Amino acid sequence: MPESAVLTLAIVPAPLDTLIIPAALDGRDGTNRTTGRQAQIAATNDLEALRAWLARFADTKTTFENYRKEAERLLLWSIVQLGKPLSSLTHEDLLAYQHFLADPHPPAIWVAGGGRKHPRSDARWRPFYGPLSPASQRQAMVILNVMFAWLVQAGYVAGNPLSLSRQRARKTPPRITRYLDPGLWQEVKVYIESMPRETTRERFHYCRVRWLFTLLYLGGLRITEVSDNTMGRFFSRRDAAGCDRWWLEVAGKGDRERLVPATAEMMTELTRYRLAHELSALPLSGEATPLVLAVGEARKPLTRAALHKIVKDVFAGAASGLRACSGSSEGRALRLEQASAHWLRHSAGSHMADQQVDLRLVRDNLGHASLTTTSQYLHVDDDRRHRETEEKHQIKW
Repeated sequence: MPESAVLTLAIVPAPLDTLIIPAALDGRDGTNRTTGRQAQIAATNDLEALRAWLARFADTKTTFENYRKEAERLLLWSIVQLGKPLSSLTHEDLLAYQHFLADPHPPAIWVAGGGRKHPRSDARWRPFYGPLSPASQRQAMVILNVMFAWLVQAGYVAGNPLSLSRQRARKTPPRITRYLDPGLWQEVKVYIESMPRETTRERFHYCRVRWLFTLLYLGGLRITEVSDNTMGRFFSRRDAAGCDRWWLEVAGKGDRERLVPATAEMMTELTRYRLAHELSALPLSGEATPLVLAVGEARKPLTRAALHKIVKDVFAGAASGLRACSGSSEGRALRLEQASAHWLRHSAGSHMADQQVDLRLVRDNLGHASLTTTSQYLHVDDDRRHRETEEKHQIKW
């Protein structure tokens, strides 16, 4: 048995933070390492090189976590499954890895039990929660291509094993499909209003859910934008007509700042939520209070995972309500169970487009880089499209 294979038997997949790699597999002698060229980073092994790459994204939490996840998975697969350093991977190895993403085997080594997400410090942590969808596979390979390209530029490896891959142009879907139609959105609101409010904790939770869904839908916020921003970013300014308008300044994706209109409805809900927590009706400039608070804690922000769970629990409850009312609602109940917080953002864009809000305004509200992205929300039903085409687009010979 090759020495590297013997070594891999003793390696259990572990997070990069605590991973210890034997010298024979750490990449110091990787076959793709650069020779005769001055490296631009001080890394002497693969783990150090990956940390140098990831350090560039340390101030952007979501990007850092996504990039770390993909780099970590490939490194672990390379040393545990193949018994070779990451800096020895070939083009053929990367093709095999892409197939592995579709079915990580054996599951006992690679997949968390029950698909549950455990903390990185937990012994039950695993790199995967199940097979990756085709879209997630593509995203993983895009990130790894960026990583290898940087390692080449840094003079750590001689070539990018993914550069030989056939790059297929990704077709933009003609319309967004992961959203709630107005009927399903109404079911969600009905469920929220039916939530118990007998105890103090139940009342706090109800207020929190109602405020969270207000932010996600009226503001079209991403879940990270809810967890990372504070109430002190609300401010008012007088418009040309002399009316005071409230806005929410959001630090969004790619650190892009945008102003979200804080409508009268949103400000009413904000006041209601703040008073429930015995805060002043309106926030002060620079106030550090998180946008959404934990129940029963000091002014503590909720993590993205905690916010995601709240939203999923509401969708699950609304789905159960649908099933209880009508046996014919199974398809709609399943759709609700598939929904996530990001569906509310898509729902906001879709419903604004359906109400004929100028697409340029929808673009700016949601922080899209271009109208091409925003135009995907134009998905009126086909019957209505046919009817309006027939009525409004005529040759009239």
